[in-house]
Amino acid sequence: MNGVHDMGGMHGLGAVVPEPEAGSPFHAGWEARVHALVIAAPTRGNIDAGRHRRESIPGATYLAMTYYERWFEALNQMLLAGGFVTPRELATATADPAAPKATPRLVPADVPSALARQGSYLREDPSPPAFAVGDVVRARNLHPTGHTRLPRYVRGREGVIERCHGAHVCPDRHAHGEGEDPRALYTVRFTARELWGPDAAPRDTVSLDLWEPYLERA
Repeated sequence: MNGVHDMGGMHGLGAVVPEPEAGSPFHAGWEARVHALVIAAPTRGNIDAGRHRRESIPGATYLAMTYYERWFEALNQMLLAGGFVTPRELATATADPAAPKATPRLVPADVPSALARQGSYLREDPSPPAFAVGDVVRARNLHPTGHTRLPRYVRGREGVIERCHGAHVCPDRHAHGEGEDPRALYTVRFTARELWGPDAAPRDTVSLDLWEPYLERA
């Protein structure tokens, strides 16, 4: 979807200032709690659905929020949509005495092993990849109304396949509960001038991981 979250290549939003890697990744204690809530919540099973929910926050609201405020809002909406809480429970922070008690998805004793376990979106694909390293491809000019990982600024632009990562869960369908739909995933290198014109730095490039349905042979 062409949402406010897709800011790549846009002017007027200020410089990107990387934060120091040392120390805590959280600016306040509540951010750590939100992160923990998202991991422990029964909605955690589909990371693409969570991303889509955050991207669906209205633009003006999205820009006024901090990173973890978006996480918290998306979590609330997913809990409501899944029937795990009621609006009254969220508003009062009090459980409904009449609601059935669910088994916790993650109990304290299981937290260390859950955080240490590595997940993977790598899957088997019966069909061979359509492209090979060195192929020149074009990012398709797609404007889906649902979730996608194809940035706006790269659509219609030509690049070169740098690497094939095998088949991975395709987020466009997975985010909407339509199955994993594994597709080949490639790293594609674009020149800065291909993306932003002749005034861009001549030696700069941008490499993106893009699924096969996003690409066509140039």
